[in-house]
Amino acid sequence: MGATGVLATHCVILCFLHKEALSSEQFTVTGLQRPVLASLGGNVDLSCQLSPPQQAQHMEIRWFRNRYTEPVHLYRNGKDLHGETISKYVERTELLKDAIGEGKVTLRIFKLTADDDGSYHCVFKVGEFYEEHITEVKVTATSSDIQILMHPPNIKGVMLECHSGGWFPQPHMEWRDSKGKVIPAASKSHSQDENKLFNMTMTLLIEASSYRNVTCYLQNRLTHQEENISIVLSACFLKELRINCPSGSTTYPQ
Repeated sequence: MGATGVLATHCVILCFLHKEALSSEQFTVTGLQRPVLASLGGNVDLSCQLSPPQQAQHMEIRWFRNRYTEPVHLYRNGKDLHGETISKYVERTELLKDAIGEGKVTLRIFKLTADDDGSYHCVFKVGEFYEEHITEVKVTATSSDIQILMHPPNIKGVMLECHSGGWFPQPHMEWRDSKGKVIPAASKSHSQDENKLFNMTMTLLIEASSYRNVTCYLQNRLTHQEENISIVLSACFLKELRINCPSGSTTYPQ
């Protein structure tokens, strides 16, 4: 082979390698950088976009949570492969492809649960090359179901107990007086039900010379939505605590 032939072959190889290098850097995937807040029981839309914009109909598009092999939604060869979706997302997702010609898709998840809280990977794949973007979903739930229970008085005073369930994530909870000042709780506890929603309990010991008006206050840490309930203890009730009222006396909150 002459020098010209060797040079031509070398050029072909270099051109091929250059083409492969270009194809391995042909796009990145972009999306929201901040967490997406979504209400329990509602829907959420998660979008991701090829950069630079380009057609994506021929690509594999995969959304997954913790494991690549367990897709939340899978699109391949121009079709949505619902049969490969993990069980808890079956019939709960839709891939919106109105702008797929520009490389943009949106995953819609229906009927959100607390289990849907967390990270979602959006992967575009061509051959062996792929890029991804990760979006964080924050599921929120706020409950207006709050109750204050009053235990029978004893020598120490009367114990108030505030209950509220159905929150996500775990809310901030505190007692406040009539001026909005925080009152230290006697105790706080929480549990999660089968749906991972938080049930909150907090107690407060009311003594004879203590507060007349107290409020049980809760706040969602993500949305900052607040819920509260108040109880007013009558002057007569507090006076009877001071003189250690007999068991036959009637005391009540107003």
